Order: sequence, then structure tokens, then C-alpha cells
Amino acid sequence: MVMVRKASRNAGIYTQTHKSRKRTHHRPQPTRTIMTRSQSNTTSGSFFHRLPSEVFDMILDKLSEVEISVFSMVSKEITTFIMNYISTLAWKNKTIIQSFHHSTCLEQRSIIGHYRDLGLLFKRCTLLLPTKDRLKFIFSKFSQIPCFLLEQCLAPDCIGFSSYGVFLQTLIAGWDELECHRVFNFLCDFTNLLQKIEAVITGKPGVRWYQKLQLRLFCRQVLLDPWPNQSECQFWLMQLLKPWPMVSQAHLLFILYGPLLPEGSLGWQDLVERGLPHSALWDLARAILLLFGKLEVQGQCTNSLLSILEELIVIPQPWHVENVARLLVLCGSSLCYTVLVSKAVNRRLLETCRLIVYIILVCEKDGYHMSWAVKMVQQICKVFTTAPERFGFIQQLENMFSEVTREFFEFSVAGNHLDDRETFQTLCILLDSSARFHTKFLHMFLK
Repeated sequence: MVMVRKASRNAGIYTQTHKSRKRTHHRPQPTRTIMTRSQSNTTSGSFFHRLPSEVFDMILDKLSEVEISVFSMVSKEITTFIMNYISTLAWKNKTIIQSFHHSTCLEQRSIIGHYRDLGLLFKRCTLLLPTKDRLKFIFSKFSQIPCFLLEQCLAPDCIGFSSYGVFLQTLIAGWDELECHRVFNFLCDFTNLLQKIEAVITGKPGVRWYQKLQLRLFCRQVLLDPWPNQSECQFWLMQLLKPWPMVSQAHLLFILYGPLLPEGSLGWQDLVERGLPHSALWDLARAILLLFGKLEVQGQCTNSLLSILEELIVIPQPWHVENVARLLVLCGSSLCYTVLVSKAVNRRLLETCRLIVYIILVCEKDGYHMSWAVKMVQQICKVFTTAPERFGFIQQLENMFSEVTREFFEFSVAGNHLDDRETFQTLCILLDSSARFHTKFLHMFLK
């Protein structure tokens, strides 16, 4: 009985244990795993990765530059494909146009629009690279194009620099100031720009005229003029001027914005010998306004600007006073007042009054309201603290009217020069301007 019980107990235990093992022993179920897109591409490759490179290039050949630029932002892998594609010699020969000498405006607009699209393409496909690597990759594609290089293209109708400027403006639009500094430094190294500037600003006026004209075209069309926003143009102008002393800055300003003769050279001597129309001085006035605005924004002293102006109006020799007066009128009330007051407080009263007389003459010649000149004289009067000083200033101004009138009269009757008629006409305009100025002055005084 006991043995039977033991056997049955053992059997029961065995049976229960066996059943328990059967319950726990089950077939393993498949587990679900989640793979990222990058892992999936690594293991199996994307659709474009599985394509032969020749087929992928054929697809890109059918797309425009703007479409390729959008496509490049799909993924990092696509960006790499596209950068390899635009690095090929076949793409460069097909897309980077070598000829920039087109006579029709339609052809010129087409080429410039093409380089605007190229700027967008390079901007987007190099987005993931550091700035230095981006610039190296981009500008290596244009390093051998003669029309993009200083002193390499002789064609007068070349639009290479304009195309280059539109490309650069599109490429770096929206970049912060630090990156733009890097771009400027890279361009200086890439083109030897600072060395070329030094070579022309240290030379005498009228010498190396072709190099100066090339420098003007490159800086204006590539770095300065493409920017629609004034602040960007200020930035690039300041970068060009900053490395040089005041005398050289004035010289460089004249090279970049001074009047041009019909044959294309700079009108150095014309500013000395005769009065020029306002159209000849407008670019120079615009550049000065850019600098003046920058100084005001930065809260700096205007002494540096006045020093540049003082150096500018004696290049290559002291200018004809009418040209100095016209430049100040074009620069507007604020700068004109600053210059005149600076001369007045530094006891250069004769020079101040002579300049005012010519400003009044310019107002009459160019059709400005004479009340503007009257208000300017009134503001300058307030600089003098005492009544005798104000009276002395007005008396000196009236004496200068008589002196300048006498000079014009004596010159017109001195000989039979071809310019006598023009001088006599200027004399008549001066008399008219004097009458108009004094009428306005007395009217405002008697109010």
C-alpha cells in the first residue's frame, strides 16, 4: 500500500510537471522592427541609388537649373549626386556659358537670368557645406572664364562682370555679416583684388587708365551695383575702402564713381577745368551718401567723411568751384550743411562764402528752389553766436557775390575764346540767381 501510494504520488508529480512544461513551451512569434529611412537606404539603397549613374545624369539633363536646385534639397544623398553631376566637364561645357558678347538686350537679359538661376542652384546644393568649402567648390567652376577675370577681356560690350555680380548676389542673399566677410576675403584672395587696387590708387591720375577702368567695372558690376538694398551696398563699399588711408580712399572713390569721358576713361581734368552737368557727378554723390549714412548708423564722427571729401575735391588738382557746389547740392541738405559749417567754424569764411555763391548759382542752373539755399544760409547764420559775427558773415557773402560776378565779367571780355559765350551765359545766370536769392531772403526776413 505504501509503495503504491509513493508510486502514484510520484506519477502525479511527474504528470503535473510534464503538463506544466508543455504549457510554457510555445512556438516563438516573429517580432516587428522599425527602420529609419537612412537605415533603409543603407541596406537596400534608394530608388536613385539603384539607377546607373548615366541614367541619373540623363534625368538631370532634362531639368532646368532651378528644378535641379529644388531637387537637391530632397536628401543628403541626392545633394551628393547633384554635386558630382555639376562637377563634370560635360555639365560645365553645356551650362557655364563662355561667351558674354551679345549685342541685343534680349540676349543679355537671358544670360544674366541664366546666371541668377545658377546662383540659386549653387546656393542650395552646397547648403550642407561649411562656408569656406562652399566657396572653394563654387568658384572653382568659374576660375578659367576670361570674362570673369580682371584685365582678361577686351570687349567693350562684355556682360561677364554683370553676370558674375548677379550670380554672387543670388548666391549669398540672406547670409549674415560674418559669412559675407568671409566671402569678401575669399574673393580678394581668389582675384588678388587688394593688390590690384593698391597698384592703381598709388599711381598718378590718368596713368594706368585701362586697369582703373577694369577695376571700376569689376567692383561696380560684381560687388556694388547688383544689390537692390542700400545696406548691402554700404557693406561692400566699406569693405573696399576700409584697408586704405583717407587719401587712398578718396582716390578709390573717384575711380569707382567719378565721371567718365565718352571714350570710357575717367574725366580727371574736366573737373578741374570746367563745370560739369549734374549727371556726371550723381554717381559720386550717391557713393558719398552711402558712406555718410553708414557713419550715422554706426554713431561715428563725421570727421573721417569730411577728410575724404577734402581729399576728393583736389584730385588731380583743386576742382572748379561749381563742381564742388554741385556735388554738395546733390548730396542733400544734411551733408551740405555739415561741410559748410565745418569750414565756417574753422575760420575759412572766404571759402565758405565762395562755395555758397556757387551753390546759389547751381540752384538757378539746375532748377532747384532758391528757398532751399536761403534756409541753408539762415542755418549757417545760427552757428555764429554774436550779432557782429552774423553781420560779418552776411557782409562777406555779399562781397563774394560782387567778386565772383566781376571774375565772370572780366573773363568774358578778356579775349575771343570759344568759351566766352558760355561764360557770358553763366554771368547772366549768376545775376539772375543773385536777384532770386535776395528776393527770397528779404521775403523770409520780412515775414
